[in-house]
Amino acid sequence: MSQHTAPSRPSRHYTPIDQLLLGVDTGLRTLFGQPAITERPNPSRAVAEGKLSDSERQLAGRLMRINHAGEVAAQGLYQGQALTAKLPQVRQQMERAAQEENDHLDWCERRAKILGTHVSHLNPAWYVGSLAIGALAGLTGDKWSLGFVAETEKQVVRHLDEHLAQLPEHDTKSRAILEQMKTDEGRHATVAIEAGGTELPYPVKKLMGLMSTVMTRTAFWV
Repeated sequence: MSQHTAPSRPSRHYTPIDQLLLGVDTGLRTLFGQPAITERPNPSRAVAEGKLSDSERQLAGRLMRINHAGEVAAQGLYQGQALTAKLPQVRQQMERAAQEENDHLDWCERRAKILGTHVSHLNPAWYVGSLAIGALAGLTGDKWSLGFVAETEKQVVRHLDEHLAQLPEHDTKSRAILEQMKTDEGRHATVAIEAGGTELPYPVKKLMGLMSTVMTRTAFWV
């Protein structure tokens, strides 16, 4: 699978139709093709492959499948918000964050395949559902939309901590990927808050957590 780096888009005004078509293109790349990644190298290249038993390889592969599914959902979320965000600078922040999530998408898919497993068969459902949620969040206003991003990223960081604790000790390559993802997600949350994100009500946070749990438990097996 060849690397494809996201080209810089020329400075121009995108109509709603342009935004829709760009969103469709991104969705197809996310689910069925090669997503446009940034210039960053895969962090697993810098570490040696550890020796894993069959059971350890299976566990690590399933954890990477969960993280890949989470990145598919993140793409849907960011693309949905980019479609409905009202302020241009907020839309640009969503697009850059989405590009970095594409890095995670690529890294997780490659690692899952090396570990001998597949990505989630339900990825189209994760993407479409998150796209709708992101678009609705964007329609509520940029402050609430950014608050939604911040809370999502905080929950992702907690999941990454759990996976880092579960990973086999010698799976240094998967660990390097998840550590970089954790750094990126934390930064995305900080950027969203500094851009004016509003803290979400507790019931909304709780519902988001429940939805995330359903996805992670399902993606572990499917």
